[in-house]
Amino acid sequence: MARQTYPIYICSDAVGETAEAVAKATMRQFALEQVKLKRFSHIKTEDEISAIVAEALASGGFIAYTLVQPELREAMREESLRKGVRAIDVLGPMLQAFIDTFNDSPKREPGLLHTLDDDYFRRIEAIEFAVKYDDGKDTRGLHLAQVVLVGVSRTSKTPLSIYLAHKGIRVANLPLVPEVKIPSELCVEGGKLIVGLTMKPEQLSSIRTERLKAMGLPFSAQYASLDRIQTELDYADMIMKSLRCPVIDVTGKAIEETAGTIIQWLQELA
Repeated sequence: MARQTYPIYICSDAVGETAEAVAKATMRQFALEQVKLKRFSHIKTEDEISAIVAEALASGGFIAYTLVQPELREAMREESLRKGVRAIDVLGPMLQAFIDTFNDSPKREPGLLHTLDDDYFRRIEAIEFAVKYDDGKDTRGLHLAQVVLVGVSRTSKTPLSIYLAHKGIRVANLPLVPEVKIPSELCVEGGKLIVGLTMKPEQLSSIRTERLKAMGLPFSAQYASLDRIQTELDYADMIMKSLRCPVIDVTGKAIEETAGTIIQWLQELA
């Protein structure tokens, strides 16, 4: 017997990434595994909206939409009400809040999120920076970075660097290994923020075991042993204390949560 699927229709008169991101963030709070996102981008006519609402009605799904054009947003609202389909206006309440609070009018231009402005190019530069100075490959990045992440292997340094880079922040990261002396470039001078990342030994062992499995290596390798992990964590703790840097225990934390803390610290440093 086929498993039931739960469709969510993502609709936008631009690309639709905003509504999709909100839908995915919401999906993480539920255990349903058969949720299917179907995106409709660059919607221009009310006929398209009618067809989408009809499909959502037939499939038993709901709609999340970010429609900037007021006539399209109103068409979606009326058509979904008429056919009894739940439709979530992701952008509308925020637009209205701006209008009511700041007495301003929106530009009503779809796709402004992806405008090639200074912020866009800053994000691209930051992403290239994070890739170039990942995992201590080039220690010159420790001088140039706004944020330097330090920690033992598999404490989410690389994915966190990339996530922060998407926010336009230049990030370098450095693995801490007892047998490798830390570079002289790692110092607290220069106005950068150094952040230590740590994790509970048991979870780190589990993550490293999965890494060994993916690489086809024996699970009994020293890399995943609790004794070796504790040695590394003790060494990392000593280095972090010598740097007097803030430390985040990333055990069970989402990348977004850790990044939010770092961004707040960076703003306070500015």
